[in-house]
Amino acid sequence: MRMSVAMAGINGAMAVALGAFAAHGMAGADMDYARSLVEKGAHYQLIHAVALVAIAALVRQVPNGKLLRIAGYAMLVGILFFCGALYVIAFTGLSAFGAVAPIGGLSFIAGWLLLAVAGYKHCSA
Repeated sequence: MRMSVAMAGINGAMAVALGAFAAHGMAGADMDYARSLVEKGAHYQLIHAVALVAIAALVRQVPNGKLLRIAGYAMLVGILFFCGALYVIAFTGLSAFGAVAPIGGLSFIAGWLLLAVAGYKHCSA
C-alpha cells in the first residue's frame, strides 16, 4: 500500500507540473497540438493518480484485495503507456508512439472494470 500511495503522489505531482508547463511554457500557435497532447496526458494522469489513492485506501478495507491491487497496476500501466505516449509525441514529434497509446487506454479501462468487479464482490449493499 505504501508504494501505491507513493506512486499516486509522484504521478499527481508530475501531472500538475506537466499541466502547468503546457499552460505556461508551451505558448504560441505552433505549439497548439503539442500543448493539447500534454494537457490531455496530464488530465488523465491526475485522474488516475487520485484513483490510485482511492484504491490504496480500499485495499486496507477489503479482506482479499487482489483485484484492487491488479486494478492499481493496470492504472499505472495506463499512465505509463497512454500518458507517456502523448508526452513523447508532444516533446519529440515521434508520432509512431501513437500506436502505444491504445495499450494504455485499454489498461485504464481494465483498471476501472477491475475496480468495479472488486466493489461488486466486496462492498455490501
